Amino acid sequence: MDPYSPPHLVMLAVFVVGLPFVVWLGRCEHRTGSRWVSRSAAIAIPLVHVPTQVYDVVTRFELGVSLPFHLSDLAWVAAAVALWTHHRYAVALTYFWGLVLTTQAIVTPSLGEDFPDVRFFAYWFIHLLVVWAAVFLVWGLRLPPGWRDYRFTVATTFVWAACAYTFNEVAGTNYGYLQRKPGGGSILDLLGPWPVYVFAEIGIVIVVWALMTWPWVRLASARGGADLGGQRLR
Repeated sequence: MDPYSPPHLVMLAVFVVGLPFVVWLGRCEHRTGSRWVSRSAAIAIPLVHVPTQVYDVVTRFELGVSLPFHLSDLAWVAAAVALWTHHRYAVALTYFWGLVLTTQAIVTPSLGEDFPDVRFFAYWFIHLLVVWAAVFLVWGLRLPPGWRDYRFTVATTFVWAACAYTFNEVAGTNYGYLQRKPGGGSILDLLGPWPVYVFAEIGIVIVVWALMTWPWVRLASARGGADLGGQRLR
């Protein structure tokens, strides 16, 4: 799929239109105390994504594409767990991974297949839902992160990066784009050659995640330790 082709622009429009809608759904659930939206979305994510992944592996397995080693493959798991449990660490992973890393895959997708290929639908389904889940949980349900959540996310991401890099070196793959940049162009093109762009990305992500945490912590502190929903700062 070519970046900013008609199918890409359509998916970008769907993404933007969905943002206020998921906030509204989260506020409704927060007011009522019902978890039917959260639980339904938590079930829908693996119910749709897992079969498409299995189909992909069975029908056209590619070592460098089909294995669940991209960070987005962990992000959808975190999103499903966060939606079902509202656990602080799962919410934090969904928030940080979704809003900073998954959004890159939405704005500058690296996808070889176009509409109406199965991979096209699988790609957009999971990436849109992960970001929508982050917005739903933090702005809708008002479950903001704290510094402990930030540290957990950074540590978890480093563990994933070490594992993905090791596998890439052994198998000759490029999961996480840790060995080379995406062929179709991305924001990584602005960060220099390998391995400079890898270290630059790490530094930028750590700083951006800290900036994404600080306002919530400051607001909670100003309100006496309560988050926006009147709950304990997790």
